[in-house]
Amino acid sequence: MSTPSPQLLVAAAQQTLGMGKRRGPPRAICLHLAGEVLAVARGLKPALLYDCSSAGAAELQSYLEELRGLGFPTQGLHVLEIAENSLIVHPEHVRRHLEQVLLGSTAFVDVSGSQPHPSVCSLDQLQDLKAFVAEIITHLQGLQRDRSLSICSRLCSSAWNLCTVFGILLGYPVPYTFDVNQGEDNCLAQTPLRVFTARISWLCCQPPVLLYSFSVPESLFLSLRDVLNTWEKDLRTRCRTQNDFADLSISSEIVTLPAVAL
Repeated sequence: MSTPSPQLLVAAAQQTLGMGKRRGPPRAICLHLAGEVLAVARGLKPALLYDCSSAGAAELQSYLEELRGLGFPTQGLHVLEIAENSLIVHPEHVRRHLEQVLLGSTAFVDVSGSQPHPSVCSLDQLQDLKAFVAEIITHLQGLQRDRSLSICSRLCSSAWNLCTVFGILLGYPVPYTFDVNQGEDNCLAQTPLRVFTARISWLCCQPPVLLYSFSVPESLFLSLRDVLNTWEKDLRTRCRTQNDFADLSISSEIVTLPAVAL
């Protein structure tokens, strides 16, 4: 793919994602957003959660159309609305990812506030979540069957734990979960966390694109090492199948915070 100039990428975002008299996101965010969209299109991440401005699904559709006019491979990308949040997904890629989640590729960490410390659990222990994942797969299958619905759609989510659902959709190998009936309190305060970041180079003379950023409790790192190694191996394999990005870098650091918001 011939990469459009940074100026055109910034203009595409600022012209479509501004609300009212407000301009769209700043230049650096515009360029990073374009890189994330390309990463979704190339299958390097299942989805991106848009949080750069108050723009909604209609504005994101316009943005993707502008990128397509610049030669971006946005065909097949879809705006998925969940509880007033907008995600850009590739239905086929994210469906395959969710099918692997159902097969056990992802571990979960229960951080319910009633627990003294985080604990590992499997999807089989989270039957409601398992049903939600299956529901999303069914929805995505419908999008692939009916291409007329492939621009934007909405999922009802009144009973969902959105923290966990978004963690799954964004491709985190170890999403956090908690009992929503106990509120949103968690047991991560003052808990050492190993924070993983995956970055990849795209535009010359620009910062790398942040593909992933997630954490796991350091106390559970050894228990989760196989899942994390499999995730890293799969990501490196997918990176080798495309030519738009280069120099994947995966790093980690340990942090301890007085409070953690999920």
